[in-house]
Amino acid sequence: SGVMSLLRPLLLDVVPTIQQTAALALGRLANYNDDLAEAIVKGDILPQLLCSLSEQNRFYKKAAAFVLRAVGKHSPQLAQAIVQCGALEMLVICLEDFDPGVKEAASWALGYIARHNSELSQAVVDAGAVPLLVLCIQEPEIALKRIASSTLSDISKHSPELAQTVVDAGAIAHLAQMILNPDAKLKRQVLSALSQIAKHSVDLAELVVEAEIFPVVLTCLKDSDEYVKKNGATLIREIAKHTPELSQLIVNAGGVAAVIDCIRSCRGTVRLPGIMMLGYVAAHSENLSMAVIVSKGIPPLCACLVEEREDHLKAAAAWALGQVGRHTPEHARAIAVANVLPTLLKMYMDTYSSEDLQVKATLKNILQKCTYLPALEPLLHEAPPNILKHIVGQFSKVLPHDSKARRLFVTTGGLKKVQEIKAEPGSLLQEYINTINNCYPEEVVR
Repeated sequence: SGVMSLLRPLLLDVVPTIQQTAALALGRLANYNDDLAEAIVKGDILPQLLCSLSEQNRFYKKAAAFVLRAVGKHSPQLAQAIVQCGALEMLVICLEDFDPGVKEAASWALGYIARHNSELSQAVVDAGAVPLLVLCIQEPEIALKRIASSTLSDISKHSPELAQTVVDAGAIAHLAQMILNPDAKLKRQVLSALSQIAKHSVDLAELVVEAEIFPVVLTCLKDSDEYVKKNGATLIREIAKHTPELSQLIVNAGGVAAVIDCIRSCRGTVRLPGIMMLGYVAAHSENLSMAVIVSKGIPPLCACLVEEREDHLKAAAAWALGQVGRHTPEHARAIAVANVLPTLLKMYMDTYSSEDLQVKATLKNILQKCTYLPALEPLLHEAPPNILKHIVGQFSKVLPHDSKARRLFVTTGGLKKVQEIKAEPGSLLQEYINTINNCYPEEVVR
């Protein structure tokens, strides 16, 4: 109906309430979908919106920032259009406004622009937003703290350099102080911002740890808010993944036990960062993997395999179990005793499993270390050839040196099963079978 061209002149009306209401109407239209947002950019409305922003009252500033946020949220191209019309400078001026509502609206708009990609995020940094956002998180208003933390998170997430600019502005110390704030929505944003900083490099993760977030952050894993739990676990994961030393520090602070409790107490995607954190810790070294085993980390990981519906959660649990079990026979035995190998094998062979789950559920890492034969034997009857060779390989390592195991292997029908395997002459599998057969008198084999 040509409403855009009717609203545009109203942005310069002499009556302030008409200006504000026109801006609000445009904001709501732009918010609705990207076609309308595009119409606002094409209709040359943005320059008009910004034209008198600096002289206007707080209501108009909030409405104008709302329009910019509504346009910028849809796509990098639309956000770029906002940058090109010089809106960032105006938004940064609004961050210095005395009214917290104006600061909040400006911060929100900047976050929606920065979250698309590193170029747009860099433009927000270059406009001088970061030091002012760090001042905003120190303001008393909770709503402003939330939005400013969220915007710092959106700026930090793209690259180590962008995260570094946030760190250089002194953000970490102020964010770390708010981990214990009673407001759940604020905690979510604070934990997210710290995760986005810590994920990029060892140095950045160490700076986050030096702000003394342990053991404080572990209380977040018991929070009643699911997102606080999830973001808390994500932060711990992003720190643990970098080095054995950082993982050890988390273990010493009681972090592994706390994450395991968290996985036990919740369901669904909230579990994911915790599951991955255990995998990262266990992957670093034998001792750290042992810490996961000793803290009783295997049963909840097995539970995730059985209880969760979604393949990506099962895949993460399978991967974490593989990291725990791949170090020594003792580690592999801890997994085998939990009776999870048949479950993994079933998922590996299930044609409905996602490709990622099949890759993560290959028992190879665990099998190559596992010498606990009672857990391997049931697999002899089920496994496909590519897995079978690892299982038979383990028997061929253990049986020659263990007479009790040799006797059991005959009575349980394992040896009979080995005779039924069709192996290519000269293949590795055939060698393993020959080694096993050589442990027994020929009439027993026959």
